[in-house]
Formats: sequence, C-alpha cells, structure tokens
Amino acid sequence: MTPRILFVCLGNICRSPAAEGVFRVIAPDVRTDSAGTGHWHVGEPPYGLMQDAARARGFDLSDLRARQFVAGDFNRFDLILAMDGQNLSHIEAMRPADSATPVRLLTDYASDPAADHVPDPYHTRDFDGTLDLIETCARGLAATL
Repeated sequence: MTPRILFVCLGNICRSPAAEGVFRVIAPDVRTDSAGTGHWHVGEPPYGLMQDAARARGFDLSDLRARQFVAGDFNRFDLILAMDGQNLSHIEAMRPADSATPVRLLTDYASDPAADHVPDPYHTRDFDGTLDLIETCARGLAATL
C-alpha cells in the first residue's frame, strides 16, 4: 500500500508546502499533502519567497494551495508530520478518540538530534536554512519507508 503523509505548519504557505514539495521529489511514490492549523491563507499559493527558494533547488510548489487541517485528516493519512511543537499540540487537540494515526515532528527524521523544530521562514526570512533542514528531514523520512 502506498503511504499517505501529511505535512502541517501554521499557515500552510511556507514550511509544510515546502516539505510536501521536497518530499514528493525525493519519494515520488508516496501520496503527500500539506495543511495549516490556521485558516488565514486557505486557497492561497505558497508564499512567493518560499516558492522562489524552492524553485532555485528544483522544487516546484506552484500547484499547491493552502488548506486548513481538519480532524478527518487522521483518517486520510498514515502519518502526520508537524513542523513544530505548537503545531503538534494543535493537531493532537483535534485527534478523534478512536484514531491511532501517528503524529510526529518532521525533525524526528533529522540527522542532528538538536533540531527540534523547523523554523518559520515567514518570520526568520531564512528560506534557504529552512529548506536545508526540510531536505535533511525528508531524506531521513524516506529512508524509513
């Protein structure tokens, strides 16, 4: 069965669409999606500067559109990956009582154990640094499948 993985951040315009775009190149046979815990950007494409940074590395995010995480995602995915602890807490707060779908941090797949979250480049402006970490985590994740 083809694994189904959901990447989740706050607004679904920087980190989670970048993770989805990177992972679908690294592991093209895996079904992926991304979402945000917030509703502010629903329907919008990824943030322009994130798209530019990703495109420079060969990752096209232009077909992605932001959507909000919903409790039904627990039934649609085999693994849900949060970009930081706050996202993880918001996801877990929506967990249906009968769901056993694993929710982890994307950085659980980083080679550096000190990496405990994916920094939000919308605020840090470090799009390349965020993509470096996402690529590392994506390779680590792919190695587990």
